Amino acid sequence: MYEWIKFFHLAAAMVWMGGMALVILALRPVVIARMAPPERLSLMCGVLSRFFAMVWISVALILVSGFWMLTMTDLKLAPRGWHAMSGLGLLMCLIFAHIWFAPFRRLKKAVGASEWPAAGKALGQIHTFVLTNFALGWLAVLAVVVWR
Repeated sequence: MYEWIKFFHLAAAMVWMGGMALVILALRPVVIARMAPPERLSLMCGVLSRFFAMVWISVALILVSGFWMLTMTDLKLAPRGWHAMSGLGLLMCLIFAHIWFAPFRRLKKAVGASEWPAAGKALGQIHTFVLTNFALGWLAVLAVVVWR
């Protein structure tokens, strides 16, 4: 049973981290270089709507599976990296919730109203938070792999 829970935990983390990598390193640079603001902002809003739905599912799986795995061990004996990963993961979840309820909500509203400067500002804020979460995600991976 533990192996299955760990599989779903890792799969959810890979979806979230992989999606961030795709958006930051591949999609965003191309759409900035090739699309005008109205098309770019509409596309990014649509892409992020789909991606963020997947992130919510990933967050739920990560939190439930992570909590379950932690309850299966004596926390005093758990590697320090597990504690670091848990703290960083919770911080990432809080940052994502902020993205969803603040700048992403503003992005959708601005795109719907064709208010391109406001949409651009909201997307810039999302980018900053996603970069932060991407870095925190790699720190969590590093912690759990290296810190025993």
